[in-house]
Amino acid sequence: MATTPLSLEQLPQRQRATVAGIAWDRLTAPEGRRLRELGFDEGVGIEVLHRARIGGGPIACRIGRMTVALRRRVAGAIHVATDQLG
Repeated sequence: MATTPLSLEQLPQRQRATVAGIAWDRLTAPEGRRLRELGFDEGVGIEVLHRARIGGGPIACRIGRMTVALRRRVAGAIHVATDQLG
């Protein structure tokens, strides 16, 4: 089983992953504070549920039991690791 790192923005829909890290320096202070308040941290399970069809629209993801909408730029700062079977 190999781990493949990528950004949350690149994660395919309905594929579960784990937050591997967050590029806090790419986020504004309010964005970083919001992510921390919502429980985004290394080791947390995450899954992309939906992407807006309009270019650059938000991404809905599940973290824990919550559904959260994130701007694509913010999702691009969240690095995730997936387990590839095969």
